[in-house]
Amino acid sequence: MAIGAFAEGALADGGEGYSGRVTPFVVLSCVVASSGGILFGYDLGISGGVTSMDSFLKRFFPEVYRQSQMQDTKVSHYCEFNSELLTMFTSSLYIAGLVATLVAASITRRYGRRVSMLIGGTIFVAGSVFGGAAVNVPMLILNRILLGIGLGFTNQSIPLYLSEMAPPRYRGAINNGFELCISLGILFANILNYFVIKITAGWGWRISLSMAALPAAFLTIGAIFLPETPSFIIQHDGDTNKARILLQKLRGTTSVQKELDDLVSASNLSRTTQYPFRNIFKRKYRPQLVIALLIPFFNQVTGINVMNFYAPVMFRTIGLKERASLFSSVVTRLCATFANIIAMMVVDRFGRRKLFLIGGVQMILSQFTVGAILAAKFKDYEDMDNEYAYLVLITTCVFVAGFAWSWGPLTFLVPAEVCPLEIRSAGQSIVVAVVFLMAFVIGQIFLEVLCSIKSATFFVFGGWICLMTLFVYLFLPETKKLPMEQMEQVWSRHWFWKKIVGEKVEKKQANSGKTALSL
Repeated sequence: MAIGAFAEGALADGGEGYSGRVTPFVVLSCVVASSGGILFGYDLGISGGVTSMDSFLKRFFPEVYRQSQMQDTKVSHYCEFNSELLTMFTSSLYIAGLVATLVAASITRRYGRRVSMLIGGTIFVAGSVFGGAAVNVPMLILNRILLGIGLGFTNQSIPLYLSEMAPPRYRGAINNGFELCISLGILFANILNYFVIKITAGWGWRISLSMAALPAAFLTIGAIFLPETPSFIIQHDGDTNKARILLQKLRGTTSVQKELDDLVSASNLSRTTQYPFRNIFKRKYRPQLVIALLIPFFNQVTGINVMNFYAPVMFRTIGLKERASLFSSVVTRLCATFANIIAMMVVDRFGRRKLFLIGGVQMILSQFTVGAILAAKFKDYEDMDNEYAYLVLITTCVFVAGFAWSWGPLTFLVPAEVCPLEIRSAGQSIVVAVVFLMAFVIGQIFLEVLCSIKSATFFVFGGWICLMTLFVYLFLPETKKLPMEQMEQVWSRHWFWKKIVGEKVEKKQANSGKTALSL
């Protein structure tokens, strides 16, 4: 049998023995939680937009402004925005987020998903205030650090919350709502940047930075009224009656005993694990650790954050003017948002692997095409012809659409659903930490790399996407519709991972069978 067929790992229809449907209560709870994605997306879109505004650059980064206005004809187009201070403003958020998410893991495990959301939303509001009131670069950096701490808490807790609240059959679609909110946040930010640039007094960037407080306040207030997840209630309180009542409300049925039994079993195992970060490195959790490390790593080396927070800068680099570059970012984000909606509709039908593979091929072709156009038509000291600049824009739209229905939403979904309860918070923290670390590294070096190797930058990204697409084909099993508490069977059926965990699962199943016969 082909390796790909083994990797696909045909599974029985998920949630066998589970009852229920998607109720208005679970939708409302997940909508409030997913709104935390708007925080992440808004920040990605705003930071790229304001760093392309002349008024913002003139006030805080005058050297970059001078180069962008072509007052120094010795500076290559590829190097116009290359500034260590500017990249520090953009990427300092991610170091703060990396540290915060490791702290958030302990809080999420001990005090619940809601508490982490509340902490993250509150700190994000404070950061927005400093951004809108900034009068110097240190205030801008403090703004970024506070936003990073807020995102560290929300990005760690929200995917867990969504995965644990959703019915197994629709977990992919509901969890993808987080990525849709990220995309909407970027879209709102790009639209706002496009309109505030018209403020002739030059303070429109203050509106852009301070408006981040609105989605943060919505999440913070909404989280006060959210229920905790059934998994956490059982794990923390041991109150199965309370969990049963919540499950019945979430699933819209009284037949929840099978799901409740699985949650209790997972919780009992979780209580025996005192040190999740230490235990996730054990051999039996090797597949989950590899997924938690490599999936977010590959997410970042696609080059998506280059498109997210450097898109306006990149479009200005190739010759588009200030407003045209911001409008181009709006267009690319509309394409991504539409692709996110498609992903929500098909992820539980087609599965995770197919979306990973289709999106990977789409992104490979896009990155190589952009690199080829820039290599052939973009010179160091001459603007690119408009027709080629807009061809880059179209190709970028194809790229972000491919990411938006594959690696974007699935990066947070797949690790959250494959990690058992006892290491789930640790696994999600690793995912967010890797995302933030790689976002920092790429944000810090991209402009320098672009200046140094120019169009070859996009061929490097394309090469990484080839590698990660091969990884998915060979090593990632399908997880659609399977309950999270039964996820270990995907590893025992996989051609590679069964060598590591197969024997453990088989022994556990054999012991369960003996116990059932004795009863």
